[in-house]
Amino acid sequence: MRGGVDGLGTPYPLGDHLPAVFAEDDLAQRFTAGLDEVFAPVLSVLDCLDAYLSPSLAPPDFVTWLAGWVGAELRGDEPDHQARDTVATAAGLHRLRGTRRGLAAAVRLAFGVEPEITESGGATWSPRPLGDFPGSRTPHLDVTLRVPDPSAIDAQRLDDLVAAARPAHMPYEVHVLPATAAPTGMWTAPTKEAP
Repeated sequence: MRGGVDGLGTPYPLGDHLPAVFAEDDLAQRFTAGLDEVFAPVLSVLDCLDAYLSPSLAPPDFVTWLAGWVGAELRGDEPDHQARDTVATAAGLHRLRGTRRGLAAAVRLAFGVEPEITESGGATWSPRPLGDFPGSRTPHLDVTLRVPDPSAIDAQRLDDLVAAARPAHMPYEVHVLPATAAPTGMWTAPTKEAP
């Protein structure tokens, strides 16, 4: 946490900027020295403002505030480095929200594991109209995390993250499986329908 620094100096002492008649006045110099102590933390923050706005350099309590500015979703119990990474990548993730790449990046950032994502969509082109649709006609999204210990993963948090980062119209399922398991695994969230 940030706090006061005893004896913090200022690069702009007020006494040096008084008219010449007060340069030798002891009362005026002591009075302005007291004001220098009050203004020094403000000047220090203003001089270091770029550090406060950088997630990698900002004080931990300010990182939480920055998260609100950029729409980063922090729980409050993640390690400091993870919170800083989440805030630093939030703007880029917002641009990718609703895409496969954005969903994979959000899951990887939150859980440190590359998810397996299967979706029903596809893209193709045809020189003739009325060609076959790629993928499945029924929209569906499947997100699987394979981890050594599935009980260590907060399945509800994963479900909430996928619900927020998926395409809005897409029903989905979330699976948390042991790293060596086949696709029919331990925990499966019920299929969530799009609102």
